[in-house]
Amino acid sequence: MIFKTQQEIFDLIDRDLITIQKPGRYIGGEFNQVKKDWSLTSFHVALAFPDIYDIGFPNLGIAALYNIINSRSDALAERVFAPWFDMESLLRKKKVPLFSLESKIPISHFDLIGFSIPYETLYTNVLNMLDLSKIPLHSETRQSDDPIIIAGGHSTFNPEPMHAFIDAFVIGEGESVINDIIDCLISRKELSRNEKVQALGEIPGIYVPDSEHSTLYTDDPKNSLLPPMVTKRFHKKIDSPIKNLLVPNISVVHDRIAIEIMRGCSRGCRFCQAGMIMRPVRELSHDNIINAIKESVEKTGISEISLLSLSTSDHSQISEILHSVNQLSDDYQIDFSLPSLRIETFDENLMNSMQSKRKGNFTIAPEAGSEARRSAINKPIPFQDILETVEQICLKGWNNIKLYFMIGFPGETDADIEGIIDLCREINTIGKKILKGRFKLHVSINTLIPKAHTPYQWATLARKETVEAKYQILKDGLKPLKIKVNYPDYNLIQLEALLSRGDRKISDVIFTAWKNGAKFDAWREGFSADIWQNSIRENKISLESYLYEKRDINQQLPWDFVNTGVDKSFLKKEFLKSREGKTTPGCFQKCSACGIMQNLQIDCSKARIGDI
Repeated sequence: MIFKTQQEIFDLIDRDLITIQKPGRYIGGEFNQVKKDWSLTSFHVALAFPDIYDIGFPNLGIAALYNIINSRSDALAERVFAPWFDMESLLRKKKVPLFSLESKIPISHFDLIGFSIPYETLYTNVLNMLDLSKIPLHSETRQSDDPIIIAGGHSTFNPEPMHAFIDAFVIGEGESVINDIIDCLISRKELSRNEKVQALGEIPGIYVPDSEHSTLYTDDPKNSLLPPMVTKRFHKKIDSPIKNLLVPNISVVHDRIAIEIMRGCSRGCRFCQAGMIMRPVRELSHDNIINAIKESVEKTGISEISLLSLSTSDHSQISEILHSVNQLSDDYQIDFSLPSLRIETFDENLMNSMQSKRKGNFTIAPEAGSEARRSAINKPIPFQDILETVEQICLKGWNNIKLYFMIGFPGETDADIEGIIDLCREINTIGKKILKGRFKLHVSINTLIPKAHTPYQWATLARKETVEAKYQILKDGLKPLKIKVNYPDYNLIQLEALLSRGDRKISDVIFTAWKNGAKFDAWREGFSADIWQNSIRENKISLESYLYEKRDINQQLPWDFVNTGVDKSFLKKEFLKSREGKTTPGCFQKCSACGIMQNLQIDCSKARIGDI
């Protein structure tokens, strides 16, 4: 089947694509790509990632859904990414709509468009992609022939800021619900568009916004207008990784084979949204991991492997996994990375298992500078343990260490900030002593954004003057070390906090900002603080009330209708324990009754080893 506009798309690719940067972002045809016959397939899904190909291509959520949908005989999935500024300009100039990579078909012709939105600064890109597709931005203005728009990802655990633009939200893991969504829509193909959307709302884990409910901040829980509770969908067992990984046309941000070896985290860091919403821990077995590596290398030719999780060294079989990976190195000539390691579980035995790994970058995330603050955030790592680990790392030959810190925690003092300087100084001294001029230290400073569904959801965002004063302490203290230090833009921190903590009113702010030119807000080239500040003023939004006023611990929050499985009462206890500097043991040291087992009807200990 050839659509009228398809020839215009082919003409644009043939004649004009050479005029823009990185044409490979838009041509598709990657090795292992799946391209089905459109006319012989009854249901068509566009998987959309609202950032450029370079960023979105490695996304494991998109890859998993692509495999699942294309394994069906009655459905197909094709991909679309946000066009960069030059490509957008070309599309608008030529009046060509946004199209899929596989078949070059306008995405407005698909039955379903599924956006994966991992972080909030992609919101305006979602609107821009809809506009480039000639799809009405607001759900209520869409017509019967417009595709149904769904969205999932970590940011949708507070769906309300985007409620006006998305027909239905997936709360939880998309792989566990995508077949239910497709089955629902295929079986109701003769119904009206609105009836189809309402039918989606009957599927567990799907939230369909309506005008009868409102998720505004309110001090009176009795006046609650929250929607009915929506409980997240999740896989009780992860037993196989993604098959038939695609090989990118151009260099992408994570240009390697990514194997998710574990989902969820047992640690309970109080600032970490992913660690709370992704519970319980589920592990991919040693045999599945090794088989996946062999198969992926053979099918892609890529020799760099990344073993991914929120806390890779916490995997119960990590030593055996690394031993087997090392044995594979000679046969497959592979190199591997473990991007998320915790000092508490990264011992000398684990280092020895990584001896054959090519030495280079090693990342450590102490998060806070003092032991007292690390206890308050529930990441109680002693100062001396950090130094001893760094010494072992350097002795084993890693010469480039990256440290992640966060500032702006509740109760934080200047002494905590000085602790960051002290720790960096000691680590730099150790590295220079062992590795001499080959040692490099890179420090990244972030600012706490109190996210929904974490113990810090009741905390306030640190004010700009406070954060900048702490930046200055760090700059003065770290300057003599002559190390590379990154500091974030406070205006971007403020925006992300507003979008992630917002209620329904924020959808108007997002729309106004997009209308006035906001897009690619996570990029230096795209972000404009002035556009957002003007939009906030135009819509009469008080940053003070959303970000800086203290909240009563019993106050209704706009995301309270989303059930992640973790009890709100547990989060309250954790918030209060943080104030007292008390820690909570990890899930596999001692169950702290967070609510997961009761709310999600799962045995966490069995879930970890895949025994369910």
